[in-house]
Amino acid sequence: MKAIQFDENQCKSCYKCVRGCAIKAIEVRNGKAQILDDQCILCGRCLDICPQSAKKFLSDLDKVKDFIQNKEHVVASLAPSYMVALNHSHPGQVVTALKKLGFTQVRETTEAATYVTDAYARMVQEGSMKNIITSCCPSANELVELYHPELVPYLAPVVSPMIAHGKLLHEELGENMRVVFIGPCIAKKKEAEIDERTRGYVDAVIDFVELESWLEEAGIDMQSCEPSRMDNRNPKINRLYPITGGVLDAVKAASGKHDYKTISVHGLEECIALLETMERGELNHCLVEMNVCRGGCIEGPAIAHRKYSRFLKKQMVTEMLAEETEQPKDFPDIDTEFFTRSFCDRSIINPMPTEEQIHEILRKIGKSGPEDELNCMACGYPSCRDKAIAVYQGKAELNMCMPFMQEQARSMAQTIMDKSPDAILAVNSDMQIVEFSKAAESCFGKTRHEAQQLVLSDIIDDSDFRSVYQSHVNIYGKKVYYPQYELYFMQDIIYMEEQNSVMGLFQNITASEVRKKQQYTLRLETVEMAQNVIDKQMMVAQQIASLLGETTAETKVSLSKLRNMILSDQDELERK
Repeated sequence: MKAIQFDENQCKSCYKCVRGCAIKAIEVRNGKAQILDDQCILCGRCLDICPQSAKKFLSDLDKVKDFIQNKEHVVASLAPSYMVALNHSHPGQVVTALKKLGFTQVRETTEAATYVTDAYARMVQEGSMKNIITSCCPSANELVELYHPELVPYLAPVVSPMIAHGKLLHEELGENMRVVFIGPCIAKKKEAEIDERTRGYVDAVIDFVELESWLEEAGIDMQSCEPSRMDNRNPKINRLYPITGGVLDAVKAASGKHDYKTISVHGLEECIALLETMERGELNHCLVEMNVCRGGCIEGPAIAHRKYSRFLKKQMVTEMLAEETEQPKDFPDIDTEFFTRSFCDRSIINPMPTEEQIHEILRKIGKSGPEDELNCMACGYPSCRDKAIAVYQGKAELNMCMPFMQEQARSMAQTIMDKSPDAILAVNSDMQIVEFSKAAESCFGKTRHEAQQLVLSDIIDDSDFRSVYQSHVNIYGKKVYYPQYELYFMQDIIYMEEQNSVMGLFQNITASEVRKKQQYTLRLETVEMAQNVIDKQMMVAQQIASLLGETTAETKVSLSKLRNMILSDQDELERK
């Protein structure tokens, strides 16, 4: 089971999540950045910064709706950050809105934080632990177990207020009910439903963004709701849990004076820095409040970004502390052992390459020496060396190196520009020449540098280029002749949308056109010669015919005379 859903079709290989993930719990395969579930601490930063929404919180909202539709007894455990996360004027309006959705009870999670605070207070009073790290933040707990396991003994062996609340509600209301946690944290889903050590007490987790969407879908305007009282006991100072220092303030109020030095740290990078300090043994006898979200739970990943700064949010929570929205009830006397839990070493051991293997990977991306290592962080890793290690571990790919890929692209593009037999040139919106290939230099008698100082009309007629730029309709296979160069071209003119420019590809067909002209001239000459022969033959034929005509006439005359002579002689004989 997962807490974050990944849509690879949405991932556009920007590596923003890799850059944003301080622990690099992300694996890139085929250009797609997926979360490594066994290494992720569910801080939610990748969800917040992904520009394509390729990563999303795996919602329990439909499950909760089914609970309510099936007429089950569903209790809302409302995280204290609701005070700044939801759009209301009075806390009681939140209660009314949730009950309109179908929740039978609405109770603040901080009701159970009272027991967690008491457990912390007992630990500082006993003073048996060298250092105590509060265990309210599940992401902080994951950070210690996975990446700083030697500090596991410092984690306070106490459940979070959410789990404590689930246990308290089941103890009080029986098993035939559902507990739904509503809060700002996606790590709570793993704590409630995935982690075998803590699951079974909270049936579903939804965040504030999902709640607001549900209210909108149901047509419920929280600001229009009449306030109602909470169904829980007054948690008083424990409502400060979602702000930085709030846990420490609550512990101080519950324990009185103690000799532990207190440290409040928030933000993942700061948490890592403090843990590294503790690993070096620089801190002793400290009570550390640790929250992975910078600013505390009021800045959780599942809170809609409103106009309030985290400083104003902290002030708002403090001012709401005095609000009495719940029934006055006594807290049942429950032994703090009821709220204990265990932590363990769950460290990830990634294989490490040798120096030679690192250098070999670096050489594959054109980094033969330290001077080639830009450490630009475009791939998401702080240095080229770190990226090479990630490649060896299967977390990263060679082609994630942007400078290398750009150089490869430039090299390939330059090779095309240098080696292409066709003349290639490109112009910007002002018809200024921006690219000019070697073949273009040969055809038009200008160097690339000279051409880039000119506009296209200085070299050739630019009317087709202007037409394509204005219409975005490409021209393919148009035959043109440039008399000033005595050259013929088969011309393609293409609009390039991303660059807002126009590119021309000129296939020099001058030689074939000259051959065609020569062949045409030869054909004309051949036809003319044939016509002359025909004319001569006709003349000869006519002359022969004329001669034959004269000879025939003379023969006719002679034969006629001969005939007449013979006939005359015959008549004379007959008379005799």
